[in-house]
Amino acid sequence: MLSSSYVYQEIHEQPDVLARLFEREQETARRLADAIAERGITHIVIAARGTSDNAARYAKYVLGMENSLPVLLAAPSMFTIYHKPPRFERALVIGISQSGKSPDIVSVVAEARRQGALTAVITNTPGSDLAQQGDFVLDLGAGQERAVAATKTYTASLGAIAMLSAALSGDDAQWAALHSTPDAVKATLTVDEQVADLVRRYRYMSRSVVTGRGYHFATAYEIALKLKEMTYTIVEPYSSADFLHGPIAMIEDGFPVMVVASQGAMLDTTLSFMQTLVKHRAEIICLSDAEEALAMTSHSIRVPATLPEWLSPITMVVPGQLFAVHLAHIRGYNVDAPRSIRKVTETE
Repeated sequence: MLSSSYVYQEIHEQPDVLARLFEREQETARRLADAIAERGITHIVIAARGTSDNAARYAKYVLGMENSLPVLLAAPSMFTIYHKPPRFERALVIGISQSGKSPDIVSVVAEARRQGALTAVITNTPGSDLAQQGDFVLDLGAGQERAVAATKTYTASLGAIAMLSAALSGDDAQWAALHSTPDAVKATLTVDEQVADLVRRYRYMSRSVVTGRGYHFATAYEIALKLKEMTYTIVEPYSSADFLHGPIAMIEDGFPVMVVASQGAMLDTTLSFMQTLVKHRAEIICLSDAEEALAMTSHSIRVPATLPEWLSPITMVVPGQLFAVHLAHIRGYNVDAPRSIRKVTETE
């Protein structure tokens, strides 16, 4: 039964994981925010791979827009292959890795520390090699994640980044919104049966696109990754703006496009993009908490909880996780151990 699988259980553990994270690591986030102010940090560099890289994409938007800190994504090969690391003056360097074992991510943060830069680590393994390189460690505390595909550590990573943003802003309203997210994720998990019914239509889908813009650029990438990992479907993630600059040519009658459309500043732009997809006869699978978006397709998943836009990636990814696990299950695949990949990938 799917309900006995590790990944299914871990998806449903996410509300509790987030609640524990916000309770336990709030003080660490505040101390890191104080250090950022004291050191006069002007920008952030993040080293990550895979799911953690998608969390870094979220950080690029939330820390950039909410805290006016430019976020750059590190190129680890500059450190491990070319041996020509950049200078990190006035940067905070963050390593994100659930295992803390990827040598290339460790190398980036270790070099930053050697240069005297402020370093922080977001990990589910506080005793790892990566954690040893962090001046500050935000412990996800998600418990062992037995499934190969990361789910609870992804949303916990988003939560840790959002917590840092709230600490930097010092806004009590942001903290209150942050503490509402576990209940919002719990409410979102009620779409489970709806998603299970919907995926039957896509049992033989061989290719697809997932789109999201702004805060949901990260959501699109993470849902696409889960679909690739668990269902072996060719799925490409795009910003809706980038998709219009060429890739839209692949659309033909019935081509499935999953659109992440939450309420917020990006909604009108997303609705316009969906209208373009309708004109091109794409089949839209809409994940949304907005009535206008849901009304544009009969293949939609209504997200029952609405969070502020900066936090909405924590809930909006959940239907995508469920979509991937249910699709893999009806195809008869091993949802906990997809072929060819391992839980820890140690790249150089």
